[in-house]
Amino acid sequence: MSPTKPHSTPWRNWSGAVRFTPQTFATPSSVPELQSLVSGVAARRGQLRVVGSGHSFTPLVQTPDTLVSLDKLSGIARIDGHVGHIYGGTQLKPLGLELARRGFGMTNLGDINKQALAGAVSTGTHGTGATLGSISTQVRGMDLVLASGDAIHCSATENAEIYDAARVSVGALGVIAALDIELQPAYRLKLIKRAMDLDDCLAQAPDLARLYRHFEFYWIPHTRRTLVKLMDWTAEPESARGMTTAVELLVENGAFGMVSRLARMNPDWAPGIARFIGKVTKSDESTMVADCHRAFSTARLVRFQEMEYELPAERGPDALRELAEHVERRRVLVHFPVEYRFVAADDIWLSPFYRRDSVAISVHQYVGMAHQEYFAAAEAIFRNHGGRPHWGKMHSLAARELSAMYPRWDDFQRVRKQLDPHGLFSNTLLQRWFGD
Repeated sequence: MSPTKPHSTPWRNWSGAVRFTPQTFATPSSVPELQSLVSGVAARRGQLRVVGSGHSFTPLVQTPDTLVSLDKLSGIARIDGHVGHIYGGTQLKPLGLELARRGFGMTNLGDINKQALAGAVSTGTHGTGATLGSISTQVRGMDLVLASGDAIHCSATENAEIYDAARVSVGALGVIAALDIELQPAYRLKLIKRAMDLDDCLAQAPDLARLYRHFEFYWIPHTRRTLVKLMDWTAEPESARGMTTAVELLVENGAFGMVSRLARMNPDWAPGIARFIGKVTKSDESTMVADCHRAFSTARLVRFQEMEYELPAERGPDALRELAEHVERRRVLVHFPVEYRFVAADDIWLSPFYRRDSVAISVHQYVGMAHQEYFAAAEAIFRNHGGRPHWGKMHSLAARELSAMYPRWDDFQRVRKQLDPHGLFSNTLLQRWFGD
């Protein structure tokens, strides 16, 4: 049987926005144990949610019943050709290290490597690259444990409808025990960071997105400054040391925590802190060469709340300009940069990138500082430009708004009802999203 125990202390997510105490916490170490656990909870008509590393900003895993960790279902089972069979609980950082040791790398990743693979896939987590999709597009097959306790495999040729639905499914269809991931031969990336004026950056963004395999930028609020990140394949050797620019010392290092605490104690200082960061980055430029898994990831030592919307690529510049105008006009008390990335279209039913090339715009606020009005204003701007919310980040939408955004919404709902007719994998948030 699966190791199961009462859970008397609250579970919390990475940002601290979600806290709850499940009745039971389980850590199965094999697929048969997971199947037995799921069958037992289903038999008593309970509810079960699966937790990864807690990097979703919404109460996606919150449950008063059974919380399951797949930490003991992790690692690479095998690699066949260029497809890795990887357990769902595998965290991205050790996965990158192990793949590199075996001569492989992921096609693309986001800039945080703490997530579990199944959670990253389930929420449509992504990196940046105009020709590259989310991590979910790298999936070639999945092993799911259904509400019945049965374990099935799905792919483009086997249980194809389930495959189309499950690659972004927020844990609503079953437990992702393992995934088949298409891999690349190990490669290095050359990462260049430079500061640019916001208007110049937006004007050049389409060309930069075409010229480089990966392009993104951070806009510093209350300024016209951006920090641009450009990455491309390289045969150059790895850099002897990491990047040590002023931005790393401020934004991607513990020093940013100090100024953020000052902003939390004195919120009126936030615009001035942002302008100071803009001045520091004015002539910033640096270069680093690293194995792909190291080049993708960035340390996140300062905790924050986040909302992200995925917009049609052509609408992104106007949306960001409107957000910048709002922040300046209303003197929004924020100093955290706004992230702007590119993601290619896909065919996954509930993917925010379904059938359209997109830009992802992410707004952040330091933990403990007011974010509600800022996020609400940003959300209104993004929705006005056709945006769809990231499933793992804060937003206010419910079934009525969400169903209008996804052409295959009814198909997803049909598959969900077939696989989980009694709502074993549901919770309060999913009931709001799916209209239960």
